[in-house]
Amino acid sequence: MNADFYNTIKEPSTAEFKDRGSKFLAFAYPINVIDDFKNYRAQLKKDHPKANHHCFAYRIGTDGNNFRVSDDGEPSGSAGRPILGQIDSRELTNILIIVVRYFGGTLLGVPGLINAYKTSAALALEQSAIIQKPVLISYRLQFDYMLINDVMKLIKQYDCAIFKQELQLFCLIEVGIPKNKHEEMLKIMEDIRGLEINRINQ
Repeated sequence: MNADFYNTIKEPSTAEFKDRGSKFLAFAYPINVIDDFKNYRAQLKKDHPKANHHCFAYRIGTDGNNFRVSDDGEPSGSAGRPILGQIDSRELTNILIIVVRYFGGTLLGVPGLINAYKTSAALALEQSAIIQKPVLISYRLQFDYMLINDVMKLIKQYDCAIFKQELQLFCLIEVGIPKNKHEEMLKIMEDIRGLEINRINQ
């Protein structure tokens, strides 16, 4: 994977898989932070209160350390890991897959469950285009309102993402600068008098 870019899905997608009466509904979402995962999981639990299991896997960031899997009551290793395996086999990150299971009365056994969760996740991923996005480095910019045009022009020019902004007499903007343009933009910003730049550790 190119260190300046990462692969994720373009938009949320869903898929359905059935095996011996059990129904598996897979939901894939592009996410950026753990709060996104919490919100999506809470919504699905509300939408599917009678489901027997809400198993999931997510991966965030490009260092490989920020991921989580859950079997949610299924036998250990039979749900979360197979879902994560589908994410990793496509080298995706900033993605969440939740598979909701309605039990159909017949036990599938561990091999059957692994196959069902793996297949459900794969089907959901097939429904959404995979896109490449730049790795962003986060900064907090603080400046007097007089500089707003200069700062906004730079943010647009370098395709930065705005995470937070408070535009008053004294402004605060939190931005994500694409890693491949980061040093170049930093040099220009350092020459703007009155612009305070602080890196945000994530």
